[in-house]
Amino acid sequence: MKTVYCVTTLLLFHRTWTSSSNRSREDSWLKSLFVRKVDPRKDAHSNLLAKKETSNLYKLQFHNVKPECLEAYNKICQEVLPKIHEDKHYPCTLVGTWNTWYGEQDQAVHLWRYEGGYPALTEVMSKLRENKEFLEFRKARSDMLLSRKNQLLLEFSFWNEPVPRSGPNIYELRSYQLRPGTMIEWGNYWARAIRFRQDGNEAVGGFFSQIGQLYMVHHLWAYRDLQTREDIRNAAWHKHGWEELVYYTVPLIQEMESRIMIPLKTSPLQ
Repeated sequence: MKTVYCVTTLLLFHRTWTSSSNRSREDSWLKSLFVRKVDPRKDAHSNLLAKKETSNLYKLQFHNVKPECLEAYNKICQEVLPKIHEDKHYPCTLVGTWNTWYGEQDQAVHLWRYEGGYPALTEVMSKLRENKEFLEFRKARSDMLLSRKNQLLLEFSFWNEPVPRSGPNIYELRSYQLRPGTMIEWGNYWARAIRFRQDGNEAVGGFFSQIGQLYMVHHLWAYRDLQTREDIRNAAWHKHGWEELVYYTVPLIQEMESRIMIPLKTSPLQ
């Protein structure tokens, strides 16, 4: 009887402790949604989360190409885009250019940086309207596309600056549609989470949208191959604190998408 009593007592204690632990975790999660660790003054997300030391603006382009035209599309892009990138009269840099390998098929992705923000973007667009080679390129390109869209982005202050790197690498673009009003929370959590994902130098850049589809976040990663990607991502789960940050950020997401991309030969990110 004494043994049964002790076992029953232990089971009741375990249930009570587990219930209490779960409630404590849920309470902690609920409180975390209202904790803002950045400057609580009223200000735009762009001022609170973006890099202060630069005024860079990024443009992310998605071009869905007719399957039979992808080779020709890549060819003209590799002929024309590097010329704009290298011309000192254009205050812009081609950060990377890829084809989607896994994800949406027959898709090209281009990432541009404008040094000087919106005025630089306006200057580049104005000059390109006078560039006959670029106008011919756009006309030829338009016949090859099924659809296209773009977004203007800022880079998170706590992420790496995307700089050219040698290859060969594959790239993963992970895109998150956040719930409206949760960008600050996302930034607070990922300011801590990014330290778990920098051991292998896989973190390339992190961005959030300003124009286009709003409350969008894009994380860009580089890996040697798919197996390396799998190994690095699995290793993160063995680091104390990673699972908690994932637990808190998942409720902030409405939709998410992963693209595995292969760089074109002229991409600065190889």
